[in-house]
Amino acid sequence: MMKKKKALKKGLRLFEGKELSKDFPITTINASSIMVYPLSMHIGAPAVPVVKPGDRVLKGQMIAKADGLISAPVHSSVSGTVKVIENRKVVNGDRVMSIVVENDGLNEEIEGMGVKSNPDELTVEEVVQKIKDFGIVGLGGAGFPTGVKLSPKNANEIDTIIINGCECEPYLTVDYRIMLEKGEQIVKAVRQIQRILPNAKAVFGIEDNKSDSIKVIKGFIKTDDNMDICQLKTKYPQGGERALIYAVTGRKINSKMLPADAKCIVVNSTTCYAIYSALYENIPLIYRYMTVTGDGVNQCNNFKVPIGSNHQDVIEKCGGLKENAVKIISGGPMTGFAMSTLDVPVEKTSSSILAFEVDDVATVNQTNCIHCGRCVAVCPTDLVPQMLAKAVKQNNYSLFEHLGGMECVQCGCCSYACPARIPLTHLFNIGKAEIRHQLEQKSKEVN
Repeated sequence: MMKKKKALKKGLRLFEGKELSKDFPITTINASSIMVYPLSMHIGAPAVPVVKPGDRVLKGQMIAKADGLISAPVHSSVSGTVKVIENRKVVNGDRVMSIVVENDGLNEEIEGMGVKSNPDELTVEEVVQKIKDFGIVGLGGAGFPTGVKLSPKNANEIDTIIINGCECEPYLTVDYRIMLEKGEQIVKAVRQIQRILPNAKAVFGIEDNKSDSIKVIKGFIKTDDNMDICQLKTKYPQGGERALIYAVTGRKINSKMLPADAKCIVVNSTTCYAIYSALYENIPLIYRYMTVTGDGVNQCNNFKVPIGSNHQDVIEKCGGLKENAVKIISGGPMTGFAMSTLDVPVEKTSSSILAFEVDDVATVNQTNCIHCGRCVAVCPTDLVPQMLAKAVKQNNYSLFEHLGGMECVQCGCCSYACPARIPLTHLFNIGKAEIRHQLEQKSKEVN
């Protein structure tokens, strides 16, 4: 039985823009001639190369191993030759140590890749290890290693697995397409997650602007499955982990807690499909599903992209950018990165490319705060952004922390709502970074 609609109390009802790409089925595109694999495409320690320049690699081969508990391996999405291992620019502008592979176009695969298998024949421990070994990380944006997430210390206490099908960021539609096209596979993956967390009910949290994907998922849930669908009213940032847990269960967590502390685990719908591919088809995480959209793109679409491909090549599959395109974003418009170049690789966490003919941020002038309180009204974490901003501007980071600045989830709601166009979220990022820096310095002094 589907529950009645719930919703996050605060947040925003944004222009969606999803109509530009939502009706385009996922299309597979070819890999670039030169593939770049950053060793840090996830939260945690960078992966460690297990290949060297001159080595020939196969599609699906592990080319970098996980380094420690919170880390994830990297696999090649093509066959070819390792040309160099060096620092390369990535989406956010940083330079990251990367393995560069020259694609030979042969797509020769490792033995066993793509061969059907039955994960029910594996032990729970083997299922978790396979998820780790196949490089699965959270594909909702964070990139936290999924095998680690599914191994909480209180596994038997977890009573709710939330499948995140919100995709609340405007314009993005690839999670929606995955649910629409791969609903059966997602439900099968959830059953395997329930083997790992045996006392948990699975709840699909899906917003009501995706009613047809709700119908698809519902059609694959059996009567004896311990699963349900929680239809949520469309609201941003409901897809954020904390917000979704609250919307579905009414439980609250803060920055010092994990979802497991609230007896919940949250897994993105596209991550579930990656789990299915690993467990049922022996395919490691070598593809990223992406939306390419915006009024600055000649042809919007949803793509299955080999990880390591060049963003420029992806854009060219859409007929390129329009001449008037002035702003390109990796990720959603609220939390993504403005891109200075398309000559960067597609990573595990690359959810989209957005291109626009107008830069709304650059075309407005910042004025003084008028204390209207709109930022307070929309903050999903119940903070007072105007006071936090004042603390950062005064370099009063102890006050910033005292006012709860570390609880900011960087959703951008306050910046969006501010009539003075004050870059509130940017200021909070500065404040949080300074607090973390101070904590690191104190830790070094103690040790």
